Amino acid sequence: MGYPDILHHGAKDGVTGSCHQLLMDAQHSLLIDCGLFQGAETSAEGKSASDRLAIEFPLDTIKALVATHVHIDHVGRIPYLLAAGFKGPILCSEPSAKLLPIVLEDAFKLGFSRDQKQVERYIKLIGQRIVALPYKTWFTLHKSESLICRIRLQRAGHILGSAYAEIDLHYPESGAKKRIVFSGDLGAPHAPLLPAPKPPYRADILVIESTYGDRMHEDRRTRRKRLENVIEQALANNGTVLIPAFSIGRTQELLYELEEIIHRKLNADGKGRGSSDSKIDINWPTLPIILDSPLASRFTQVYRELKPFWDNEALQRVKRGRNPLGFEQLLTVDSHQAHLAMVRHLTATARPAIVIAGNGMCSSGRIVNYLKAMLHDPRHDVLFIGYQAQGTPGRAIQMYGGRGGYVDLDGERYKIGAKINTIGGYSAHADQKGLLGFVTRMRDWPSHVRIVHGETSAKHELGERLKALYKQSQRNLELLIPSGANE
Repeated sequence: MGYPDILHHGAKDGVTGSCHQLLMDAQHSLLIDCGLFQGAETSAEGKSASDRLAIEFPLDTIKALVATHVHIDHVGRIPYLLAAGFKGPILCSEPSAKLLPIVLEDAFKLGFSRDQKQVERYIKLIGQRIVALPYKTWFTLHKSESLICRIRLQRAGHILGSAYAEIDLHYPESGAKKRIVFSGDLGAPHAPLLPAPKPPYRADILVIESTYGDRMHEDRRTRRKRLENVIEQALANNGTVLIPAFSIGRTQELLYELEEIIHRKLNADGKGRGSSDSKIDINWPTLPIILDSPLASRFTQVYRELKPFWDNEALQRVKRGRNPLGFEQLLTVDSHQAHLAMVRHLTATARPAIVIAGNGMCSSGRIVNYLKAMLHDPRHDVLFIGYQAQGTPGRAIQMYGGRGGYVDLDGERYKIGAKINTIGGYSAHADQKGLLGFVTRMRDWPSHVRIVHGETSAKHELGERLKALYKQSQRNLELLIPSGANE
């Protein structure tokens, strides 16, 4: 076997379960992410459901884990990795080091135990393993006569703390050098709160995500206007707008955008009524925006504490006295009893309100109780702002909602009577243009590219576009789209 080489243990046949192993030599390897599979997506061995949790590859050469960011499809199997005997450090960015214990505590409670003493011991262990790396700084992981490995994290603009990893390998005996870049999940430009990602200077080998490799996002101004219009139309029916959202990243971006809409409404006419070009009369400043997720509330608090990592636009708003993630209309629901009471209240009154609840694909979490109570009622709306993986209830609602269809939730069938809307531009992922730019804006383009983390059509269309660009610029490209059995 020639080194370096890469094994893909996940995110090959879909967009979840990210897990890649960089084989540096026969004795040393590096794991990049270790995430959960979601929806209908399966592990490399074709296993699904609970069978996807086990770590099915040997750990003896793995010296460290690099966590590109803290979304569950990138870090959710870390508890199982530790249970399987992994002893190495967990390398991540400084913001991720604050967020990761919260994510892993939740994963531990869901998958292992809710016993508080066990949870505390586990979180202490996680804290001992985490090594927080400053952005833009080389970290030497290994140095011997036969191998030198350095790692540098750069901002990826996907969620707070997200990073792409540059890995420099030097083989002193032969003099060979290779730079491998793992994109993690790349963010869209002009995303709320976060600076846009800048591509690396160079790469010999690039492993790149392709979630939106076959489509383009609408621009941010259009997207925000659509959000405003969709919400106003929905609230005109005296119903609730249900927004399924993941606890970290999407929720905070959405709160940021809602605060901006309310701020502009107040400054436009001093009263904050509905749009001037709309006949719908919505009193935005009194509209309750309900964050019904204890986990999202914790993440939002940490986001506030990590202001130094916000972009300039967000920091300017704070300087002007605004509070983008803690505005007056924002109500948080913590306890399970309060959650059930809120579901009953909104179902009974059908008062105008916006509810943001996890999870983002409607496969679990508090959003499910809202859907069970409200999905049949045409007064309500469901607004999707994130990707819905195949096999998830979210994808089913998206596909069949406009056709009088149904969805299965916790083994029971529910009619879809509510109106269904999707605003794709709120994805925290780069679109096709952003992904191609990540490659073509490097000074030295990679000669070997592997496309992962996307559905088949997205991966192949991105691959075709890359091949065309390489051919046009007369560069050589070895392109690989791993799938099926481990590659």
